[in-house]
Amino acid sequence: MSTITEYLEELSGRSVTVIGMGISNVPLIKMLLRAGVKVTVRDKANREKVADLAQELESLGATLVLGPDYLKDLGGELIFRTPGLSPNTPELAQAVENGAALSSEMEVFFQTCPSHLVAVTGSDGKTTTTTIISEILKEAGKTVYVGGNIGKPLLPDVADMDPEDFAVLELSSFQLMTMEQSPNIAVITNLAPNHLDYHHTMEEYTNAKKNIFLHQGEGDRLILNYDNEVTRSMAAEAVCPVTWFSRKERLEEGVYLRDNAIWLTNEMGSREVLPLSDIQLPGVHNIENYMAAIAAVDGLVPDKCVRAVARRFHGVEHRIELVRELDGVKYYNDSIGTSPSRTTACLESFNQKIILIAGGYDKGVPFTQLGVEIVGHVKALFLTGNTAGAIRQAVEQAPGYAESGMILAETEDLAAAVAAARQAAKPGDVVVLSPACAAFDHFKNFMERGQVFKKLVQEL
Repeated sequence: MSTITEYLEELSGRSVTVIGMGISNVPLIKMLLRAGVKVTVRDKANREKVADLAQELESLGATLVLGPDYLKDLGGELIFRTPGLSPNTPELAQAVENGAALSSEMEVFFQTCPSHLVAVTGSDGKTTTTTIISEILKEAGKTVYVGGNIGKPLLPDVADMDPEDFAVLELSSFQLMTMEQSPNIAVITNLAPNHLDYHHTMEEYTNAKKNIFLHQGEGDRLILNYDNEVTRSMAAEAVCPVTWFSRKERLEEGVYLRDNAIWLTNEMGSREVLPLSDIQLPGVHNIENYMAAIAAVDGLVPDKCVRAVARRFHGVEHRIELVRELDGVKYYNDSIGTSPSRTTACLESFNQKIILIAGGYDKGVPFTQLGVEIVGHVKALFLTGNTAGAIRQAVEQAPGYAESGMILAETEDLAAAVAAARQAAKPGDVVVLSPACAAFDHFKNFMERGQVFKKLVQEL
C-alpha cells in the first residue's frame, strides 16, 4: 500500500487517460492534474452538455476528447475507466492489448486507503446493508466514511483517514470487474440474474462479484448468504474464514433466526443479538440485511449498538419508502426495485395483495418467475416503460392468472400509471412503485424516477 501522495508522485510525468467525467472520476482527474500528471479526458458527452466542467478541466491542463468518437485512437500508458464502460469494450480491450494498464478511481482508493475496508455487494440489499453497517459503527463512536456506489467519492478524503477509521463501501459489479484488491470485511448479500445487458452472461456477472473476496488475506472476513445457492457455492473459493447468515436455517455457526430474534453463534458461544421487533424496516429481506450487517460488525462493536440503530433506522430513500396516505390508501416508493428479484422481495414485504406499478428499461433479465410472483401478490398491475409488454406476457402466462381477477393495463407513462392506480385503489389498499427494471428508458436513474413518482403522488 502507498499513500495517495506517493501514488501521485509515481504517476508524475506519465501519460494518463481518464474515461468519463462522472461524479466519481472528476475528483480523480483534478487530483492527477494538480500533481502534474499529463491527463487526457474522454467522454461521450458533447461539449455543450459539459461546457463549464470542460473549461475548468482544460484550465487545469487537461486535454479533452468529447462526443460520439471519444474512444477513437484510445491510448496512454494508464487508462482509468468509468464503471459504466465495460473492460470488454473493443477499443478498451485493444488499448490494453497494446500495452496500456487499466485501473479505476475505486482501485486507486483501495491502493491508498489506510483505514479498515468494509465492502458490500450483491444483487439486492447492497445500499441498505451498507448503510446499516455504517450506522452501527457510528453508533459505537467510530469514524466512518461511506462511499463507493453510494454517497460521494471518497478519494478526496483518503489523505485525512487514519488506520483506526472505517471506510464502508457499496460496490457494484461494474466497479468490481477489474479489481485486484479486496476489503478486510467482504459481504455478498445474494446473487440473482442482473445487468445482463452489460455483462451478457450470468457467469461474467458472478465472476465480477467474486473479486470482492478473491484477493483477501487469511486474517480477513467473508460474509455469505447461506440461503442463496450462488453465494453458498462461492465458499469453496474463499481464502479466509466464511461467516454464514441464514433466514431459513438454524446454523451451527453463523447468524440465524431463533425465537423471533437474530442470533449469532461463533467460537465464543451463542447469543441473541437483535429481537425482530426492534427492526423498523418492513420485509423479510431487511431481516437478511440486518443479519449480514451483524456478521460484518461482530467483534467490532457492542450488540447494544445494533439494537439502537434498528430501533431508529427507518430505511434509505426509494426503498419501500412510505410517501403518503391518501383516502385510506398508502403509497410506497420502491424505485430501487431495478430487478425482478428486488421487486419480488418488495411484494413479499406486504401481508396483503397490492396495486403495483412496474416496467422500465430492459436489462435483458427474464420476467417468467416475476410473473408468477405478481399473480400471487398483486390485485392490480399498471405497466409502463419499454418492458411493459414483456412483463404483461409473463404475467398472463403465469399459472393462476386467469382465475386471479387481477386488473392489468399498460399505461402511457408513469403519470398515467399513478392516476390509474389511484382510480383502482380503495381504502385499505397499498400502491407501490417497484418497477423490476432500470430507469434508463425515461429517466436518468432510479433516484430521479423515484422523485418523479413521489411528486406525482403528493399532487394527487
